[in-house]
Amino acid sequence: MKEPIGEQEAMRCSGCGISLQTQQTDLPGYVPTKALEQEQIICQRCFRIKNYNESSSVTVDQDEFLKLLSQIGNKNALVIHIVDLFDFQGSMISGLQRFVGNNPVILAVNKIDLLPKVTNWNKIKNWVQQQSKESGLKTEEIVLCSAKKNQGFDRLLETIATYRGDRDVYVVGATNVGKSTLINRLIRDYSDLEQELTTSRYPGTTLDMVNIPLDDGHHIIDTPGIVYPWRFSELVSREDLGATMPENPLKPMVYQLNEGQTLFFGAMARFDFVKGDRQSFTCFLSPKTGIHRTKLERADSLYEEHAGEMLTPPNKENLTKLPEWTRHEFSIKKGAYSDVFISGLGWIKINSDQGAIIAIHAPRGVKVLTRPSLI
Repeated sequence: MKEPIGEQEAMRCSGCGISLQTQQTDLPGYVPTKALEQEQIICQRCFRIKNYNESSSVTVDQDEFLKLLSQIGNKNALVIHIVDLFDFQGSMISGLQRFVGNNPVILAVNKIDLLPKVTNWNKIKNWVQQQSKESGLKTEEIVLCSAKKNQGFDRLLETIATYRGDRDVYVVGATNVGKSTLINRLIRDYSDLEQELTTSRYPGTTLDMVNIPLDDGHHIIDTPGIVYPWRFSELVSREDLGATMPENPLKPMVYQLNEGQTLFFGAMARFDFVKGDRQSFTCFLSPKTGIHRTKLERADSLYEEHAGEMLTPPNKENLTKLPEWTRHEFSIKKGAYSDVFISGLGWIKINSDQGAIIAIHAPRGVKVLTRPSLI
């Protein structure tokens, strides 16, 4: 039998990398003593995610995360930053350039499988390049990929091989962007390890730096997913996460609206067409987020009477756990093709260049902004 933890060098969970401990069930890395007899030891949290698809509420402290990230600048490293195309502005690590120093960065844009099949990928890549530049991130290469459908991964592996040289590879990203799926592919391609990381749709699955040895003596280092409070995926209950995060290609919904009309996205958010000529708007959201059209003058009373019942998700009980709504008003200039983006919920494309005044109501703290149209 293996020695009790504490009488030897700290053992690590082979699922999430956290140091294991047998004392406190509510702290990261807890493992029952009898589990130490296993060949591959995983913490109780990873065990639950793997076997029951349920997550516990253990997360790594934000200051701790930034401390981990700031180590990269002093190393000779290749950095892969994974972002979620569905939640691009919500999943970019702001100020990443400050942390990585002069190390090269590859931007892996995941979840391209969610966009309609007729999408012009060159235009998407140019759009990503422009948005990254505006956020101050210098990239060596942008690779569009889908972890779920295994698209673009060979291209990403080639890109890593081109830029890696004699460097370690650090993988960084927000929670829920597909980091663990990519890492597991890298483990299969680059090392002889049998154990894969715990993959889960719950935020914050990887709790500590996970060092994966490569065949050439270097490492892939998986960092914890940073938790950004402005994303819907961090606010909603577990059952509503499935409703807000699409799993299949988006089916854009087009609405012809007159000024003074409103669209409710379940009871998650609301879009008001305040002023402008009759025009069309395309909604890119999970199909499980029901859309309901009404008149602007009736919107407040409709929400009061039907939120959590006719307007779902979320249901009444989960609705009480979300912050109150904040109103964001935008003036869309003439001649511009714009999206209104709600982090983690989706976006509304304004199809006309005639200009409009629109407003978004969303839970306090959720990132809402306008941007040049993605599609």
